[in-house]
Amino acid sequence: MADKLVIVESPAKAKTINKFLGKEYKITASYGHVRDLPKRFLGVDVDNSFKPKYEIMKDKKELVAKLKKEAKDYKKIYLATDPDREGEAISWHLAHILKIGNTDNCRITFNEITEKAVQSAIESSRPIDMDMVNSQQTRRILDRIVGYKISPLLWKKVRKGLSAGRVQSVTLRLICEREKEINNFKPQEYWNLNLILSKKGEKETFKSKYYGNENGKRKITNENEAKEVLEAFSGKPIYVNKVKKTNKKRYPLAPFKTSTLQQDASNKLGYSTKKTMMIAQKLYEGINIQGKGSIGLITYMRTDSTRISAEIQRDAQELISKLFGSEYVPKAFNTYKNKGKSQDAHEAVRPSSLDLLPHDIKESLTNEQYRLYKLIFDRFIASQMAPAVLNNVNVELESGKQIFKAMGSVVVFKGFMAVYDATAGKKVDNDDVIVNSYMPDLSIKEEVDLKEIVKEQKFTQPSARYSEASLVKALEEKGIGRPSTYSPTISTILSREYIEREKKSLLPTELGNIVNGIMEKSFEKIVDYNFTAELENKLDEVEQGNANMLSILTDFYSDFSGILETAYETLEKIKIPEEETDIICEKCGKNMVIKTGRYGKFLACPGFPDCKNTKQYLDETGNVCPKCGGKVIFKQTKKKKKFIGCENYPECDFSSWNLPIEGNCPKCNTFLTKGRIEYKPHIICGNPDCDYKQLITKKND
Repeated sequence: MADKLVIVESPAKAKTINKFLGKEYKITASYGHVRDLPKRFLGVDVDNSFKPKYEIMKDKKELVAKLKKEAKDYKKIYLATDPDREGEAISWHLAHILKIGNTDNCRITFNEITEKAVQSAIESSRPIDMDMVNSQQTRRILDRIVGYKISPLLWKKVRKGLSAGRVQSVTLRLICEREKEINNFKPQEYWNLNLILSKKGEKETFKSKYYGNENGKRKITNENEAKEVLEAFSGKPIYVNKVKKTNKKRYPLAPFKTSTLQQDASNKLGYSTKKTMMIAQKLYEGINIQGKGSIGLITYMRTDSTRISAEIQRDAQELISKLFGSEYVPKAFNTYKNKGKSQDAHEAVRPSSLDLLPHDIKESLTNEQYRLYKLIFDRFIASQMAPAVLNNVNVELESGKQIFKAMGSVVVFKGFMAVYDATAGKKVDNDDVIVNSYMPDLSIKEEVDLKEIVKEQKFTQPSARYSEASLVKALEEKGIGRPSTYSPTISTILSREYIEREKKSLLPTELGNIVNGIMEKSFEKIVDYNFTAELENKLDEVEQGNANMLSILTDFYSDFSGILETAYETLEKIKIPEEETDIICEKCGKNMVIKTGRYGKFLACPGFPDCKNTKQYLDETGNVCPKCGGKVIFKQTKKKKKFIGCENYPECDFSSWNLPIEGNCPKCNTFLTKGRIEYKPHIICGNPDCDYKQLITKKND
């Protein structure tokens, strides 16, 4: 009978670990946090050393009672929550509830869920690391103070239901500033001149781009200047001035850390940061592999380290040699330096074992799991491979004292690019250079043939809006947040409707601009990039035992309380413009307006408080219900996931996760929707009784 209890966060993790421990161990799950600050009030005594008031979470009371009862039957309890600050804090709360002593070796951690790692963790169990716990507590208390102190101000000065967060507000500022930059941008005209050329006697062509003249580089700013350049070499021969040939090595990128995983999954797979982390969590905790049981496929996915163990590097070299040949194995291990003040507690995100090749276990994974696992696997293998070798040719051409440049690049040894090419699918050409995949063998003073002149008017473009990938990159570069915070930060400001998605881009809503304006005006320090980054560094110092939790909270609050008091006194009431509709209030005859409450949008009479009439807001799709003929409207779940349904619900039960697109069904003339069948995108008829569907390809997307 088991006499040792191991508590993890999730049932999936419990199932995987259960394979590695004997009958003397019982594995159970806490389902994440069990104790937290109360939702109803601040829960932090700012006048008594910022003492937090923790309580059992409402939905965990039954579970906690069960754990307390179960724990009495075991001689030893191990707490095996995730190996980061948050996981350490969960273990600390569990230890408090289960009355485990501060010096008890109850804590076990592992970066990967393998038999070796789990057994090693048991053998090296330790007391709970209070420095890590205090770092998490400091962050939690700081965020609670900012959120619970500023939110009532927003309720009073803007509208009820709004909230402000410490890191979320800084992230919102980034997005708002980029939008302001785009709106204020004034495009400048310029022209590109490209020549399509060929070696004499050859049909195959290459491109060259105008560089300047004998006086140096020149930018063409209008059509007249373009005509001057064309006239200067019109009818004149074009000669080769310079030829420079180089062999260049291109080295692989480092294995993934959290931020680069989120960026690559967004760019290559189209996954949101939230979706990426949810899938990665499942891959880490364990997937049921046919014939093998539950296996943790990747190492811990919240890390800002690119370090790799020597053991897995040796395994990688053996696999690379077997799959590609010995020439693809570098002479020494590839190592990568961590940037800035990144922590090195965990390895990079990598496969737990190289025995499970992605295509070998594809049948055991969902399509999304397979794609992310393959991305992680390929990036890691590539990071341990030899560099690619490219033959680069740079050619300078002259005609009528006008200079053109051309570049050719040919891969002569693929190296790591045989597995993972970061440039694949990207446009290589830009306004400074054109890269040709073919360049003829040219000699100095050799004359070439002009096939075509391409003259293009262009205008400078503003910086692009942030995507989730570029936003994570910007947050990391500015030192805002840490691996565990990127995804929840973006998800929070999306759910608060401070920002919205437009395809892959993130842009602020009107409400987001208003809240950001208040934060910049009244809480300038809170949304200051350097201040936020420095606070993150202080949290790291608490974790390392080099800073004091109380002193950080005291210093922060002494400034913050004064700023808050001033904001209440000086900030004027802001009225959000209301969108008027053509729906008439049947009680007083006024046009009703759209308002937003805690449960979303609704219609209200602008005559309030004299007229208190309200109605459900119907976000119409413009389509007719295929079941009853009512209006099809957009709806959303409590978690803000959008779907469509009939306005006559519950009398009519029509609903669909597939959202409408333009066009009607060729079979029954019902509106069309876009959805997925077996993970593949399809055009689907909105009528549940019609079987029309069409696979979406790039041609018909």
